[in-house]
Amino acid sequence: MMQYTSRYQSPMGKILLAADETGLTGLWFEGQKYYALHLDREHTEREVPLFAAARQWLDIYFAGKEPGFSVPVHLIGTEFQKTVWKVLCSIPYGRTMTYGEIAAYIAAESGQARLSARAVGGAVGHNPVSIIVPCHRVVGADGSLTGYAGGIDRKEKLLRMEKQGMLLPHSSS
Repeated sequence: MMQYTSRYQSPMGKILLAADETGLTGLWFEGQKYYALHLDREHTEREVPLFAAARQWLDIYFAGKEPGFSVPVHLIGTEFQKTVWKVLCSIPYGRTMTYGEIAAYIAAESGQARLSARAVGGAVGHNPVSIIVPCHRVVGADGSLTGYAGGIDRKEKLLRMEKQGMLLPHSSS
């Protein structure tokens, strides 16, 4: 399956988008940790319809509003990582969840006695589709902003922007 790339200029820096025929496979801030980790060597920079949808989603998001639609994603990782990333997608806009809460949830769902919050942290940190799969909404047990491949300063800005977006009256446009 061929991968395609495109770039997006966000208010928080340049973003590389990657996609295949199934969905978005990557969304990375330039220079972040694990940048383009699962990007195929053989990829083509080309505009595909999915990138227009991703850009529209990002434009709405960076305007401080909750996008009212989802962008198809094709997450490439281990089964455990995909399980964690699925939980990330369930964290509502403007809300947060701790690594421990995610670990407890997955443990309960899979019938395990317990699961390591550190293992969850490793999976969260390797999320290939930043923002759309909202890994920035995961915080430490005490609410502290720990770990974000795109940088703690960006994590703080994203969370602050979402909180402010929740306070704005939603327009019906």
